[in-house]
Amino acid sequence: MKPVAIPKGVTIDLKGQNLKVKGPKGELQWTFVPEVSLVEKEGKILVARTEQTKRGSAMHGLSRTLANNMVVGVSAGFEKRMEMVGTGYRASVAGKELTLNVGYSKPRVLAIPEGITVKVEKNTALIIGGADKVALGAYCADIRRQRPPEPYKGKGIRYEGEVIKLKEGKGGGKKK
Repeated sequence: MKPVAIPKGVTIDLKGQNLKVKGPKGELQWTFVPEVSLVEKEGKILVARTEQTKRGSAMHGLSRTLANNMVVGVSAGFEKRMEMVGTGYRASVAGKELTLNVGYSKPRVLAIPEGITVKVEKNTALIIGGADKVALGAYCADIRRQRPPEPYKGKGIRYEGEVIKLKEGKGGGKKK
């Protein structure tokens, strides 16, 4: 499997199954499963299986991807974009809180986790960024869960570029 390249400005600390990665965007740490072994060689991280089982094979690919995401996250960072579709839907950031007005009687207020940044453009577009891809995806899923897109008008919070397949209404199957 392809080794994980370590770019300039990124330092790693590998002790057994624990990997710490430091870079300009932050610091990440992960403990890997015993089915894989990690070795640092010539500025690259090599991931190898210790067990030739189905689970060992699955953990091999997962561990390599997790290590790569850690290195990319602390060097370049990750970003997800979300959009809000609906009349009166808007978002705002105040300190470490994201406030969503999405058609409920009271605004939804979400705490922004450590290491995650949120920017609001044009009141309806969200740009969420951070070094940890796992935490970023979980936070974006929490935001989407506040008002998922509905299938009749497509209103709700969605990822940018996400396609919502719209259904016909009640009168869609009438014969003339």
